[in-house]
Amino acid sequence: MTDAAPGGQERSDPGSVVQPRALLTDMIRVRRMEEKCAEMYSAGKIRGFLHLYVGEEAVAAGSLRVLGADDGVIATYREHAHALLRGIPMTKIMAEMFGKQEGCSGGRGGSMHLFDASRRFYGGNAIVAAGLPLAAGLAFADKQLGRNRVSACYFGEGATAEGAFHETMNMAELWQLPVLFCCENNRYAMGTSIDRELSQVDLVAKAEAYRVPAASADGMDVLDSHAAMQTAVEHIRSHGGPYFLEFRTYRFRPHSMFDPELYRDKAEVAEWRDEHDPIRTFTDRCLEQGWLTAQDVSAIQAAVATEVDDAVAYAEAGTPESVDTLTRDVMTPVSP
Repeated sequence: MTDAAPGGQERSDPGSVVQPRALLTDMIRVRRMEEKCAEMYSAGKIRGFLHLYVGEEAVAAGSLRVLGADDGVIATYREHAHALLRGIPMTKIMAEMFGKQEGCSGGRGGSMHLFDASRRFYGGNAIVAAGLPLAAGLAFADKQLGRNRVSACYFGEGATAEGAFHETMNMAELWQLPVLFCCENNRYAMGTSIDRELSQVDLVAKAEAYRVPAASADGMDVLDSHAAMQTAVEHIRSHGGPYFLEFRTYRFRPHSMFDPELYRDKAEVAEWRDEHDPIRTFTDRCLEQGWLTAQDVSAIQAAVATEVDDAVAYAEAGTPESVDTLTRDVMTPVSP
C-alpha cells in the first residue's frame, strides 16, 4: 500500500512501520490534554501564558516516534505535545502547568518551559528562534564526540525571520552539524499572516539558499509527517549535516489564551476544522482501511480520558512551592 508523496514520488505507507493505533492514540492524548488545559486555565488553576497545539497534533505524533532515545528535542513555547510524546508523563506536565513542585520543571517553568534532561527534552523556550542555536550546540557536541545523534529543533515559520535562524542555518551547513530543523508552518506568527510577515514564503527555498537539504510535508496528515520525518532522520544519520523539514499545518485555537484572534476570519478556522482535522481524518482512514475498529477507537478515547483525569488529580494534589525556596536557583548580582 503506497501514497503519493509530494512531487509524485511513491512512498511506503508508514502504517506498516508504526502502528496506526499508536499514531491515533498520540494525537488524541495531545488533543484531550490540551482541551483540559484550556478548561483549567479558564478556571484559574493554570496561570500565565498558555499556547495550545490544537490542530497541529499530526506533526508531533508523526515525527517524534521516528527519533531515538539518544536524540535531542528542542521546542518552543507551544511545546506541550512534544513534551508529552517525548515521554514526560502527563501527570508531571499538568503539575507543571499548575505550578506545583511535582511538575517536570519543579513548578517554576509553567506552560512555556517544560523540560526533562533525562529524556533529552530541552524545552520549552519563550523566545522566538532561541531554540535553534541550542540545537546547533547540542549537535556540535555530538559531532565532536562521534555520537550518531540527531538534534531535532521545532519552531514556527515566524522564527525564519529572526537572525538566530539564519545564523544557525549557516553554521549548521558550514560545520555539517546533525541538526534537523522542524518548521511547524501554521500560517500565522502570533497575529500576522505569513504573506504579510515574510518576503519569501517558500520556506524550502529559504533553507536551500544555505545549501541545506530541505523538504515539505503535509502537517495535517500524520502518515505524511511520519514518512517525511523518516526520510529526514535517515538522511542525517547516513550523510551527516543538517536537514530542513517544513510541516504545513494550522492551529485551530488563537495564538494564546489571551489572544482575541481578530486577525483571521472565523470562517477560515471553521473550514480548516471541518475539512482538515488531523484526528478526524485519520480516524476515518483507519476505519475505512480496516486498521482499527470503532471499538478500538472508543477504547483509546476511554483510556485517554482516564489518563487526563488522573493528571488533573495529581496536579490538584501537588505541593505549591514554599516561600522559603523562592530564590533557589535564581542568579543574583554579586556586589563588587
